[in-house]
Amino acid sequence: MTAVTTSSRSQRQDRVPNAPKPPRGLPSVKKILMVGGAYLIALIFITPYLEMLLTALRPVKEDSDPTIIPHHFQWSNFTSVFSGDSSFGTNMRITLEVAFGATFLVLLVALPAAYYTARKRFRGRKAFLFLVLVTQMFQPTAMVVGIYGEMRDLNMINSVWALIIVDAGFNLAFAVWILSAYFSAIPVELEQAAMIDGATRFGAFRRVTIPLAMPGIVTALIFTFIAAWNEFIVALTLTTSPDKAPLSVAVDNYIGQYTVDYGHLFASTVIATIPVIVLFGLIERKVVDGLTAGSIK
Repeated sequence: MTAVTTSSRSQRQDRVPNAPKPPRGLPSVKKILMVGGAYLIALIFITPYLEMLLTALRPVKEDSDPTIIPHHFQWSNFTSVFSGDSSFGTNMRITLEVAFGATFLVLLVALPAAYYTARKRFRGRKAFLFLVLVTQMFQPTAMVVGIYGEMRDLNMINSVWALIIVDAGFNLAFAVWILSAYFSAIPVELEQAAMIDGATRFGAFRRVTIPLAMPGIVTALIFTFIAAWNEFIVALTLTTSPDKAPLSVAVDNYIGQYTVDYGHLFASTVIATIPVIVLFGLIERKVVDGLTAGSIK
């Protein structure tokens, strides 16, 4: 009897139609304002890039045309910057060498310095961190005369190594600061557990600390890479030959005393911007994690 009653109840439940889902209400005014404000800010930031792209595609005869979108698109501006007597390809190679070289040098120096500062409470630690912070306050523009004199004495004018050393030096302080804060947030007990299992101090640092600190490392490296990629004043001072200059200086060569080659100027700028945008898009999440490290306890 019980079995019959149970089966009949289950059959009646199966016949009951599913209750209709309540209709989704309209978004609130607050949400509409927030989303609209976000799109407006995004539009404001993306507008210069759109204008740069449209100007790169504008023919020379339409430079004085007041229309926003050109009537004809001149795609040859993106290819002609690499042809003829132009050394744009060489300039791009030099920029890659400088950016990757400065990034590698910063990583090589900042990792042990930040790790030792975070793990050891040595005498003069606060003074060292303060000195690192003070060096971040100086800009290459204020020291460009001294930098040029030093590199001239070392016979390093028109040298890629000169640009690598200077760019790494001016970005080292930021890397040490952010990595030191990130290493301090990693429990030292994790390294001690690894050393109890037989790992050396360097092995624990390589296998435990570095993987956990990867967001902070990526943040420091991407900012160093972008700063070295975009650096202009020191590169303009230390390079006197067009085929020894990075992209930031090569782009400036399209601006003459009486005329400006807007088509090639903006085409080369678009080409120089694409690698940074792609690189930042690939590791954007790790950069955000590195910047917000330590904000939540």
